Formats: sequence, structure tokens, C-alpha cells
Amino acid sequence: MDILRIKELLKEKNVTGKDLAEKVGVSTVSMSNIVSGNSFPKPELLKNIAEVLDVDIRELFIPTKEDNKEAIYIKKDGKMVNIGSLEVNL
Repeated sequence: MDILRIKELLKEKNVTGKDLAEKVGVSTVSMSNIVSGNSFPKPELLKNIAEVLDVDIRELFIPTKEDNKEAIYIKKDGKMVNIGSLEVNL
């Protein structure tokens, strides 16, 4: 069962798995296994991955609950930056 969205974040951040592996100090094989869902990183490695990808650690995970919030983004320096969310009544 996939619970991490690192592959998606790598694509969003335009970072390769090899680059991420080097920056967090693991082998490319280890990172490949994490990204593909074949292994799960220790908490400290999750924290390092979040820091390198410049995301809140919670953003590494696929949400398990459906929420009624919609993300709000602004464009800053050519990048879309999440600035919060609004509750959406369905």
C-alpha cells in the first residue's frame, strides 16, 4: 500500500531521485525503493526528505481522510506556493 507521495513531489519540485538521495545521504537504490513504495524510511529520513523538498512533513503522505478544503496558491518567483486553504461546502 502506497502511503507516501514522494514520487509526485519529486516531479512537482523538478528534483530527481538521485539528487534527493545525495542530499539526504542515502544510496540511489534506497531512495528508489522508498519512492516506489518497496520500503519505508525512518522518521529522521522522512524529516530530511521534507526539508530538502521544502515541504511540511505531512505533505509527504497521501491523505487518509477526505476533506472539504481547497488549497489556495499564489505564484511567486515562477513557482506555485501554497498559502492556505478554504473550506468548500459540497
